[in-house]
Amino acid sequence: MKIVGLFFLVVILAAVFFFQSGILNANDALLIDNLEIAVSGGPQGTVDFGSGGDSSVEVNTDSSIKNQGDQSVKVVYMAVDGGHMWIARGTGLDASNAGWTTEVKDIDWDKYNAISVYVYGENSGSSIAFDLKDAGSEMWRYIITDDFDGWKQVVFPFDQFYARSDWQPASADNNSQMDFPVQSYQFEPLAPGKGTFYFDQVEVIKE
Repeated sequence: MKIVGLFFLVVILAAVFFFQSGILNANDALLIDNLEIAVSGGPQGTVDFGSGGDSSVEVNTDSSIKNQGDQSVKVVYMAVDGGHMWIARGTGLDASNAGWTTEVKDIDWDKYNAISVYVYGENSGSSIAFDLKDAGSEMWRYIITDDFDGWKQVVFPFDQFYARSDWQPASADNNSQMDFPVQSYQFEPLAPGKGTFYFDQVEVIKE
């Protein structure tokens, strides 16, 4: 009987250990935007997107190419020299329904040191800028290259972003310091380039 009791005690302790380990691992990442949305633009839109300078962008959803859930966000673009575009989600945007799945106020930013997004690559060699707008409305940038095929979790450490020197909102405090909480993120395929990207699952993580 003592052996049986000891066996069950070991099983219980092991279960508690693995349960606690699962919690700790889960706390290393927080899904902030699942992108399970019906895409719409304009003042009441769910995505703030647009283009200028002869560049063009179309934003929609795709249920056949997805990393998780029912869909991904599909971006069809043409980026030309002198042009620009943006595809943004978060608060303080022109699209009033573009808020994340997890509200900004509910995120403990001190727990995390990076943000990540799943990108479907086509090994095109094109560049994509990933921008954050901080609490002081200053824009921060990180650039990646589409040099992979299929889905990849792309990680952007906060300390590797740089303040944009080409453009800042009129409301930006321009203090050259990333201030939290972050208000929004945005994608911008860079010129020259033409093609399609798919995005899914935006998370804050602890590396």
